[in-house]
Amino acid sequence: MTAPDKRRALGKGLETLLPPRPSAAAAETGGRPLEIPLGQIDRNPFQTRTTFDESKLNELAASITATGVVQPIVVKALNGGRYQLITGERRLLASKKAGKETIPAIVRTVSDEQAMEMTIVENLQRADLNPMEQARAYHRLSQDFHMTQEQMAIRTGKERASVANFLRLLRLPELIQQKVEAGDLSFGHARTLLALSTPEQIASAAQKVIALSMSVRQTESYVQGLMNPESKPGKIEKIEAAQDPNVHEAQNQLQRVLGLKVRIEDKKGKGKVIIEYSGLEDFDAIMAALGDRNVIEEE
Repeated sequence: MTAPDKRRALGKGLETLLPPRPSAAAAETGGRPLEIPLGQIDRNPFQTRTTFDESKLNELAASITATGVVQPIVVKALNGGRYQLITGERRLLASKKAGKETIPAIVRTVSDEQAMEMTIVENLQRADLNPMEQARAYHRLSQDFHMTQEQMAIRTGKERASVANFLRLLRLPELIQQKVEAGDLSFGHARTLLALSTPEQIASAAQKVIALSMSVRQTESYVQGLMNPESKPGKIEKIEAAQDPNVHEAQNQLQRVLGLKVRIEDKKGKGKVIIEYSGLEDFDAIMAALGDRNVIEEE
């Protein structure tokens, strides 16, 4: 997908959720945003984001002080002259920090369900969500709106394999999810740790990865060792040394993409690829990857 194509795909996410008919407020103002007092806007009850970077909020507040709010927020009208935020919470918070009294807003006539879906999709299209926030947002789309992984991928402009991999993060023990959310473990670390079979193994391995500041590649080697405890010291290294370097790199690449144990047995260009999985979510991740030819190249 080219860059312009991807931008169009991202834009489609929210467009598909907006009702085709203009709202009453839009009709009154000719489709132009309204300047709404900040004190009349209630925060979004459907917000899936749990953290906002204070320094980035301050930067946005400084920008708003200098040039104003460039992109209007989206709200829905409530009784009593109040409004409920749908999208644009960072702009709302930053405007308050900047001492603004009003903010440009587009009023939409949507149900609570539509508002919630718009909020989640808008969040997933942002680049600054941490992996666990993304995982929980996808899970909410699945549970509350009964969306398939393919439907979620279309709505958010993401690859289906990416959606599957984020959902798998919810299998991590709660303490390790917190480590991912705090940035102590990256998405790559977390996906590698999921190859282990029990929560206890994952938690123990994660603590060691953090303590030793392992890279993702080091974590992959460490996890492989845990998964093959019967191997004698040096046995894995000898097998890898005998393996064609291109085959070995392809094997590692598949393991990084899937977060699962992969073994390629190759003899003069013929052989087999063995992928081990421990549950339906793992199987879904495999199927999603196989359905997308570009997922490995983009890794």
